[in-house]
Amino acid sequence: MPVWIAMALTFSVSYYFRDKLGLYGRLFDTYTGSIGFALVIFWLFTAIFADLIITFDPIDQLSGMRKKIPGALVPETFNAYLLGGDLMGRDVFSRMVMGSRIVLSIAPAATIFAFMVGITLGLPAGFYGKRLDTILSFIANLVLAFPVILLFYLLVNPAIRSTGIPVVIAAVLFLFPIIFFAVLFQSRYYVQANKRNIYVGLTLLLGFWAYSGLAFNQDPLQLLGLEPIFYMDPNLLNIFVSVVFVNAPTVFRIVRGLTMDLKTRDYVAAAQTRGEGAWFVMLWEILPNARGPLIVDFCLRIGYTTILLGTLGFFGLGVSPESPDWGMTINEGRKLLAYFPHMAIPPALALLSLVLGLNLLGDGLREQSLKD
Repeated sequence: MPVWIAMALTFSVSYYFRDKLGLYGRLFDTYTGSIGFALVIFWLFTAIFADLIITFDPIDQLSGMRKKIPGALVPETFNAYLLGGDLMGRDVFSRMVMGSRIVLSIAPAATIFAFMVGITLGLPAGFYGKRLDTILSFIANLVLAFPVILLFYLLVNPAIRSTGIPVVIAAVLFLFPIIFFAVLFQSRYYVQANKRNIYVGLTLLLGFWAYSGLAFNQDPLQLLGLEPIFYMDPNLLNIFVSVVFVNAPTVFRIVRGLTMDLKTRDYVAAAQTRGEGAWFVMLWEILPNARGPLIVDFCLRIGYTTILLGTLGFFGLGVSPESPDWGMTINEGRKLLAYFPHMAIPPALALLSLVLGLNLLGDGLREQSLKD
């Protein structure tokens, strides 16, 4: 019920104000975009309200509920395993619901980080060209030369984890959001010293606070004996870094190509005539005009990342062995698929519907962005 109410409110408000919401508002003019948006926000609100929706703890094992069919009643309770029990007697429905939280807490955040890296490097590569473009493009092509699944497998492999390489990669990649926002505010308010100092100072303070906690698990609050705000489990860090590392080169190439096209436009020449700096032109003239293709790619890339996360979970390389990860749940259920299909089909359909929704949403956004 919380999911249906939240979806109804979101659709009602968005549709009512669609004329004032730009590209997002025009999304409701297409069936493709509307259906995709509905599927995505269904799983988004499912993840948000997961604690209210689940009927059992997704990790609890009840021996009497092993391999039970959907709707089987739990002894001495008034509840049932709505979608049956798995091999270990855990509730399939609750694991499917809680699995949405795992996917939607990793895929969008990691994709945002990948876009920060790709944009920060792609803009100067496309704008300046020459040797800088050659070097950055060579590095991007080097990463793209590896098969994606193989590269993922290598980065999250326990043997690689023990070498500390993922931490080094995280230390490099997690700097880019700080660099991006610091340069963004510096270029915008460089003639307004007070605003610039405040925005850049807050960016550096909050940025390095989060950086120390996420990359090295050294949140400054721990020195005071308090609970850390920014913390990432080592296994989750490996998966997160892998997603960013694999997606960033592709985003770089997209941003580079868009920049090479847009830097020849008249509004760029007008900004340069006004005496604006190179980073102002890149971040405040070129980047906003490239938002259409980037928004579309962002939605599609979350779908690709969701599939990759499911693949990792299927191979037993997910967040943790007992977590309700969709890929891991599918792998556990496939062993008895011919006899008890209810174990693998619900998480498989969940994964399918989320990726389908993201693809339809991306298609709807692409269709509307072409009208700009």
